[in-house]
Amino acid sequence: MAKLKLFDRELSWLSFNNRVLQECIDPHVPLYEKIKFMAIFSSNLDEFFRVRVASLRNLLNLKKDKKLKFTPKQLLKDIHNKVSADQQLLGKILKEIILPQLQDRNIFLINDSELNENQLLYAEQYFNNQILPFIKPLKLIGGDDSLFLQNKTLYLLAETKSPTDSELYLVEIPVRHTGRFILLPPDGKKKYVIFVDDILRLFIQKLFQTRKVTFCYSIKLTRDAEMYIDDEFSGNLLEKIKEGINRRKKGIPSRFLYDESMPSGILKKARTILELHKDDLVPGGRYHNFNDFFGFPSLATKKDFDKPQPALPCKDFDHGKNIFKVLSEKDVLIHFPYQTYDYVINFLNNAATDPLVTEIKITLYRVADPSKVIESLILAAQNGKSVTAFVELKARFDEESNIQGADALEEAGVKVLYSIPGIKVHSKICQVTRIENGGLKYYSYLATGNFNEKTAKVYSDSGLFTSNVFYTKDLNQVFAFLDGQIKEPEIENLLVAPFNMRPVFEKLIKNEISNARKGRPSGITIKLNSLQDPEMIKLLYKASKNGVPVKIIVRGICCLIPGAEGLSENIEVLSIIDRYLEHARYYIFENNGNPMYLMGSADWMTRNLKRRVEVIFPIIDNALKKEIQHIIDLQWQDNKKARLIDPQQNNDYKPQLSSKPARSQQQVYNYIKRKNR
Repeated sequence: MAKLKLFDRELSWLSFNNRVLQECIDPHVPLYEKIKFMAIFSSNLDEFFRVRVASLRNLLNLKKDKKLKFTPKQLLKDIHNKVSADQQLLGKILKEIILPQLQDRNIFLINDSELNENQLLYAEQYFNNQILPFIKPLKLIGGDDSLFLQNKTLYLLAETKSPTDSELYLVEIPVRHTGRFILLPPDGKKKYVIFVDDILRLFIQKLFQTRKVTFCYSIKLTRDAEMYIDDEFSGNLLEKIKEGINRRKKGIPSRFLYDESMPSGILKKARTILELHKDDLVPGGRYHNFNDFFGFPSLATKKDFDKPQPALPCKDFDHGKNIFKVLSEKDVLIHFPYQTYDYVINFLNNAATDPLVTEIKITLYRVADPSKVIESLILAAQNGKSVTAFVELKARFDEESNIQGADALEEAGVKVLYSIPGIKVHSKICQVTRIENGGLKYYSYLATGNFNEKTAKVYSDSGLFTSNVFYTKDLNQVFAFLDGQIKEPEIENLLVAPFNMRPVFEKLIKNEISNARKGRPSGITIKLNSLQDPEMIKLLYKASKNGVPVKIIVRGICCLIPGAEGLSENIEVLSIIDRYLEHARYYIFENNGNPMYLMGSADWMTRNLKRRVEVIFPIIDNALKKEIQHIIDLQWQDNKKARLIDPQQNNDYKPQLSSKPARSQQQVYNYIKRKNR
């Protein structure tokens, strides 16, 4: 059997992060938004090394009789080459784009050699008062068990000399106490900023009374983020996750980022003492942790930021309308961040205070900190409602926050259900039970994005409010499964992983293939975060070979190779990177001229289809179908922020074939604004 042709997952992700970096180069992106994208790129890369690269390193230790479909060593080399190229580009962007544009605005990010006398005096006072109390040099000695580099923490590696010897010391840069950027005294209209690293460099000699500091080099270590819970099926999973969070802080190194000007002898000595593998070493510039640019001082004018887009109303819910009365008559679809997330909070608050509401059930994957959603659920419990919250403890990097939220819910009397062993609950669903006409009526919210009012301001998502039994009957089954009342939900209309989702999607694709073969209207349009599952990709290739036109909008990973001769000529793939993070998942099947529209929480990744509880829901209201189609059409026509994914992964911008520029996120905003007048 011929090997399925795919882009490598890790290299595809790096290609996505390169698209993020492209935003720093785009001349139409305001300066401070460029700075933000620089920080996003760096933050993304940190997580990539903590999760993906660390996992690949572990595969290097597998016994040779363990068969893999790829060579980890070669893949790590390819990753290293790609990351090195992007790191060099990042440095070039800072030097040739960001700093000159800041200077054009009389904002100067200067280093330790550029301070005037007044600034030098201020910097010394700042060092004495704000830095010195929080730092202590650590001697770099082999076999010292107390010598431990914290994850993602910045250090200066100082070479010190006495008349008789040379020694290395580590000094942590106290960013947690000072912040990364320090404002210096201005000079007229000129404003000055300096890295706190450079103030430490200036006065680090004060830490060494009898030794001379000859050089300082910045370093940073990234550690494996996996918690390595061996057995989720026995014992207390909550306690195991708490232990795993603590273990993560001591994870094995996955990247050692160092100043490339560091002499090879010092690097070798540091590597030996810190017990680093040569593959851990990643050369960089003088400064690391560019994600600290999220906190760069706001010194520019409004034109250096994106133009504000006030969250839009939803006319169906406004003017004091009773939300339950509205939903008794129609389904309502909301699009974030174009429309305010307050409607979700209001839905929960109405349920919490309505005397006819008896019960609320909800799944929580990533919540804000603090969370208005949790506050609403606590209010409901205090008002005597039966509240059940399924809290996913295994949401990576949000485990601690979710545990704290769960504790607050339990204290208020909420029934909290925790993670299911071996599976993550990633669905975004809520069900409210209300007494009406002597019986029970259900009101539901199903969404593509988390119950998180903070990320809803920057993540592009959609959510459906409904009381239609088409949805509520199946949701009752899903919540019964989560509550342990049944072993498997009986589903009629929804697509629920890991149960009927894959077979239904496969059936829908095969139906398009059949229609194409019979000369009937056919087509597949999907928008998702990631496309990785080999079986779904194989079916899309088959659809292409049979003449089904396939359009894909993907934000991140795309393992499918589009436009390849004899394989995928009928598949086009776009990726849109803009001010909002594209997070919604839509699936449209032409269905012989009677299109089917679906949306929900799941990407086409093996983990989503097999190892997660996901909910995809059809849209049955004709007006809402047209709304989704219009939004997808606007995104497909984007010629300002859309990149073409091609067989070479070049990330070229989609050609502007017409004289009219089309930036889809702005056009979606305008469309929703017109629709809700």
